[in-house]
Amino acid sequence: MVYLSKIYTRTGDDGETGLGDGTRVTKDHARVTAYGTVDELNAVLGLLPIHAPGFTESALLSRIQNDLFDVGADLCVPPGPDEKPGAALRVTQEQVSTLERAIDRLNEPLSPLTSFVLPGGSPAAAWCHVARTVCRRAERDVVTLMKSDPVNPEVLKYLNRLSDLLFVLARSANQGGAGDVLWVPGANR
Repeated sequence: MVYLSKIYTRTGDDGETGLGDGTRVTKDHARVTAYGTVDELNAVLGLLPIHAPGFTESALLSRIQNDLFDVGADLCVPPGPDEKPGAALRVTQEQVSTLERAIDRLNEPLSPLTSFVLPGGSPAAAWCHVARTVCRRAERDVVTLMKSDPVNPEVLKYLNRLSDLLFVLARSANQGGAGDVLWVPGANR
C-alpha cells in the first residue's frame, strides 16, 4: 500500500528526483521523462469520460488507468541483473494480452479501413486520438531509455498495444467507424 502523508519534500528543489530504488537522477533523465509521459497519458485518459459522458468503455478505461500506474512504477524502479521475480512491481504479459483481447473485441465489428483516419469525429474519438499520440510519445521515450538503461520489455509491448487499442477505441466511438473522417491524399493541392 502507498501512504502519502506529506506532499512536498523539497528534495527536488535542486533539479534532481529519486527513483523507486532510491537512486537520485536529474529530472530530465530519460527514465523520468518516460514515466512522466506515461503519467501525462493517464491524465489525458482521465479527461475522456468527462468530455464524452456517453463513453461505453469506462470499465476498460479504469483498468488501463490502473495499469498505467503499474507501468510508471515499473519504469521508476530500474530492473537489476539479479532481480528476483516479484521483488518489484513489473508489467506482465497478461496485461498485454488483456489489451490484445480488447482490441480484437472492439475491432471485430468495425468496417475495414480504406484510408488513414484523421483525428476527430465524436468528442470521445477525439480524446482517444489525443491519448493515442501521447501514448506513442511515451513509447518513443521508453525506446530512448532502453538505449542506455535496462527496461522490462513488457512495458514497451504494453504501450505499443495500448496505442493500437486507443486507435480502435476512437473508431468504435465514431459510430463503429461510420463517423471516421478519412484522409484524402492531395485533396487540397
